[in-house]
Amino acid sequence: MEFNHTPVLLEECIQGLNINPDGIYVDGTMGGAGHSKEIVKRLSKKGMLIGIDRDETALSAAKERLKEYENVKYVHGNHDEIKEILEELEIDKVDGILLDLGVSSYQIDTKQRGFSYMLDSSLDMRMDQSQELTAKEVVNTYSEENLSKIIYEYGEEKFSRQIARKIIDVRNKKEIETTLELVEIIKSAIPHYDPNAGHPAKRTFQAIRIEVNNEIKPLFNTVNNAINCLKSGGRLCIITFHSLEDRAVKNAYKDTVRQM
Repeated sequence: MEFNHTPVLLEECIQGLNINPDGIYVDGTMGGAGHSKEIVKRLSKKGMLIGIDRDETALSAAKERLKEYENVKYVHGNHDEIKEILEELEIDKVDGILLDLGVSSYQIDTKQRGFSYMLDSSLDMRMDQSQELTAKEVVNTYSEENLSKIIYEYGEEKFSRQIARKIIDVRNKKEIETTLELVEIIKSAIPHYDPNAGHPAKRTFQAIRIEVNNEIKPLFNTVNNAINCLKSGGRLCIITFHSLEDRAVKNAYKDTVRQM
């Protein structure tokens, strides 16, 4: 499957970054280079774009899409490590940073990645395929208490206890291996779910994905580190997709303002 990336809020991000043609910019979630291409198009040969992504498939697609540009550095890594990545590249400060948080449509739509509750696949959900922790391990080894907590906090699912209890009941008889197995377990745990209220597995799948990829816990520090990596007058643009991300980003902004 081709890694297509339709960037969201593209014009808003480009305007927000206020690109200096000779500047250094970081796309901390490069994906298929949808945002990156618009950034690098506006750079002179003196400018530089640093593209970071946890997904090596995404980086390969980005390299192909941006092959005509020589002023791009590609880094297989996590935006949580932006400070260390820049230090390794011997770059002190940059002019702008973009973070497009969450999972990409490519990852969701690629069956074998195991992100989707609509496609039958092995339980995976790893953005970085080189990491060890998978959704299968979370579902089959976490305690009922931990599962309930994750599903409630990361999925904001009011039936988290019932779902966690049902997962334990099923896995005591047989290992849970696939996405659609998990979907059926979730459905059976939710009393009288409303089909018009969205897919019953959506919140639980979001929660497990966030746990597998550690998307929320480091985010406060990630934003603070990104701010500290900016030159005076530098710009940071962050796209969030749900309240957990939004809250962590806003708290980091507030913390920075308090310290000024």
